Formats: sequence, structure tokens, C-alpha cells
Amino acid sequence: MSIYLNILGFHIPSYGLMITLGVILANVFALYPLKKYKLIFDDFLILEAYTLLGAFIGAKLLYLIISYREIDWSRFLEPRYFNYIMSSGFVFYGGLIGGLLCFLFAGKFHHINSKPYITHLIYLIPWIHGFGRIGCFLAGCCYGTPYDGPFAVQFPEGSLAPSDTTLFPVQLVEAICLLILAIVLAVLDLKKSYPHTIAVYFIVYGILRFLLEYVRYDAVRGHLLALSTSQWISLGFVVGTVCYLIRAAHKQKKDMVP
Repeated sequence: MSIYLNILGFHIPSYGLMITLGVILANVFALYPLKKYKLIFDDFLILEAYTLLGAFIGAKLLYLIISYREIDWSRFLEPRYFNYIMSSGFVFYGGLIGGLLCFLFAGKFHHINSKPYITHLIYLIPWIHGFGRIGCFLAGCCYGTPYDGPFAVQFPEGSLAPSDTTLFPVQLVEAICLLILAIVLAVLDLKKSYPHTIAVYFIVYGILRFLLEYVRYDAVRGHLLALSTSQWISLGFVVGTVCYLIRAAHKQKKDMVP
């Protein structure tokens, strides 16, 4: 576990390396559904580029919003402090929302029918996210609560996590759940032709994240009343998705009535 990994003499950020590895593998795994559903690879690359850019901007913006009290805004434009703020601190839900908005914008701007791409490739999001959580574990960010039970971990000195106590390995638990979710979504789409893979992702991850927030211990998450920022967003995704499915089912039932 280290913020930087020494590979061939190069000190490479472990979090960035895992995200990059996840994206590369995701692009490889995307080739089969692109071919199966006769989707255009160039259009996929355009949508992906916008999505990744939006995810970066959104994740950083939400971090700045929920951490505004901890940031020394009088030093924000100082080169070293600005670089520190820009290179550390990202919030997944900000990335998800920003990525989805830029994905939809790219479809409109480039006249691409984006719906089949997100329907058939939604599993790539938890796949990349899972690798990101492994990166979190290596770097020590997004760490869990103090815990001395099975599989407890103790981070080394220099890690972003406290090194003086054992912690619950919440990053690895989330990573495993996300990779399993990615596989399930891929099977639902490629083998079962299930039409609501996006809804399954929003609901399952929303519930998962809501529960895992109770065993998160890092302070920079933001709270409102008794819930963290991510728990409120999780509730919004789950409730909104369930309402959408109910409305869609009701509309389909009405359309079937002669």
C-alpha cells in the first residue's frame, strides 16, 4: 500500500495507475458489445472522451463544494497550493453526474444516438470505478472506520489513512461489489437482453453506497442532518430511478390497453 508505486524506477501514482488500467480494460471489453449491437467505434470514442472529461470536472467540483471550509481560498491561486488541490480530492458522485451530463451533451452536439451506447455499456462505469477503489486502497484515501475484526488493515506511515490503528477495508469491499455488479450488468445485457440495465446500476449502487457510508471514516465527505452528501445523492438516485420505472411501467400498461 503506497501513494506511489515504483515501476522500472518511475514513481507512479497508484490511484491514477489503477484508473488508467480500468479504462484500458474497459475499452477492450467494449469491443464485443460494440460489434454485437453494430455501434460505431468512433462515436464510442467521442462519447467516452466527453464522459471522462465531465467525470473529472464533476468529481473535482463536488469535492470543492463539500470541502470549501477546509480549503484556504486565500492561497487558492498559489501555484503549489492550486496544484495540490487540483491533484487530490475527488468525489465519485460528482464524477458520475458530470460524466453523464457531458455524455448527453456529446450525443446532442455530435448528432450521435447516445442511448444504445449507455444502455449496452453501462457496466463499464462500475468496472472503472472498481479499479478506482483499488487505487483508493493503495493510496489510503476513502478509508474505513477503526476495526479489529477479520481482514482489518493497517496502513503504513505516509499513507493518506491513519497509520496508528487498524481499519475496516471499505475500499476493497466496495471494489469487489463494483466488479461483481459490472459482471452482472454485462450478463444481463449481453445474455439476457435486459432493457433496464441503467436502472439496475443506479438502484444497486445507490443502496450499496448508502450502506458503505456507515463504515467510511474519512472526514472530507460533507454532512447534512444525519446523512453524508453521498447518502443524500444515493437516496436521490434510488428514489428517482424507482419512480421512473413505475411511471414507465404504468405508461406501457396504458399503451397496451386497446
